[in-house]
Amino acid sequence: MSTFTKDNLATLITDPAQLHDFLAAGAKPRDQWGVGIELEKLVIDAATGAAADYTRIGSLLERLGSAGDWEKIYEDGRIIALKGPGSSVTLEPGGQLELSGRLCSDLFCCHGDFAGHVRHATAIADELGLTFLGLGAQPFSRLEQIAWVPKSRYDIMGPYMLRCGDMGQRMMKQTAGIQVNLDYLDEADCFAKLCLAQALAPLLYSLFANAPLLDGAPSGFLSARGEIWRRTDPDRTGLLPFLFAATPGFDDYVEFALDVPMYFIRRSDHFLDMTTERFTFRRYLAEGFAGAQATLADWDLHLSTLFTEVRLRPQIEVRSMDSLPPALSMAPAALLKGLLYDAETMTAAWELCRPTSAEELQKTLQTSWREGLRTPWRSGTLRDLARECLPLARAALSRQRRCVACDEGIFLDTIEELAASGVTLAERLLADWFGDRPAKINLLKRHCGFSPEFKSLCPERCIDVPRPDCGRNFYT
Repeated sequence: MSTFTKDNLATLITDPAQLHDFLAAGAKPRDQWGVGIELEKLVIDAATGAAADYTRIGSLLERLGSAGDWEKIYEDGRIIALKGPGSSVTLEPGGQLELSGRLCSDLFCCHGDFAGHVRHATAIADELGLTFLGLGAQPFSRLEQIAWVPKSRYDIMGPYMLRCGDMGQRMMKQTAGIQVNLDYLDEADCFAKLCLAQALAPLLYSLFANAPLLDGAPSGFLSARGEIWRRTDPDRTGLLPFLFAATPGFDDYVEFALDVPMYFIRRSDHFLDMTTERFTFRRYLAEGFAGAQATLADWDLHLSTLFTEVRLRPQIEVRSMDSLPPALSMAPAALLKGLLYDAETMTAAWELCRPTSAEELQKTLQTSWREGLRTPWRSGTLRDLARECLPLARAALSRQRRCVACDEGIFLDTIEELAASGVTLAERLLADWFGDRPAKINLLKRHCGFSPEFKSLCPERCIDVPRPDCGRNFYT
């Protein structure tokens, strides 16, 4: 959930049509489509493997912010984020570090920004005795051992999580994922993409399963993160049921969001707690709250607290991927861009993975968290589905490339071997999970650790064309 609220949405909501229009305003012509990637990573003590405390992560943010074109964001005198031109670095509740990259025209631009961030952040982390892991759940630290990041919104969300599910605080403090943001042409295109992205959720969890550990031991899942999300809050997580209707649209999304209980609104830089009773946005529109009337900023903030597998903010956001090792971090976006940004490929992919019912999709989804690519799917497995979808995505990316040398299919190379073997990252980690704690920490660093030597693929691949956006980042 974003740390930032938008300053240009103070308009009072006087007509429910404004809620629909807010989503519709996200539509863009095809030549303006981009891709944005939000990459969360765990921060651990390099020697003990324990989740790093806020004091050390705060020092990391302070130094990172001084190394580039960032505005440091503080709350009650404590640093909680960095804000740059179109990009940000924020802290999740348990100290997970998230890079929210700017909207880029292609994945080489995204990768260039990511590589610059990794190089600078890991160099500072090394000096502080910290390590970043691209892993979906904290490997060693238990829930009670992880302190809360000092954000006032978490003072509201944390206690609420105890009332609406049994793993909400685990989600907040122990997990890390990847979110991919995509554009759409109009309402029909938006919901075709949402339907396909939701149908792809089991494949995304299985192909990118990378969260087999919890509390220092195997969890019984290849993606414990998936199970944790299922048990977080049934009002705002999971699948969107209205996407199974014949012609879903913006009004359906509005109706869904109106009936989700609110966490808070923000007034005068303070969050007002709305969790003492079930207070939906529909009720807020009708009654107001504590003298406040609903604004578009409140609607925007509320939409950011809906954590379904796919959502609108108003851009499309796909959320079904565990945090990954740096070399694989662009792969989910490459797969989704290939499948969703080409009309012919969208049709073919929909025929491949179209669910017969909500119940079938839910069953496949939950099985994928345990079985990965071995999950049964139609007459085969999700491994078979992956091996059909990857060539479709690669061909579509080739058609989308902006220059001869800039074929984004390169970002699929790392996962084609996973699909061919049928052995997930999680299973590979579990196969070597033995020995004492130092041995396991070294294994984690090899499996998914970040290094200052991580390099952008952009300059070598795009040398033949002027690319003012390629590899640009916010560090001096």
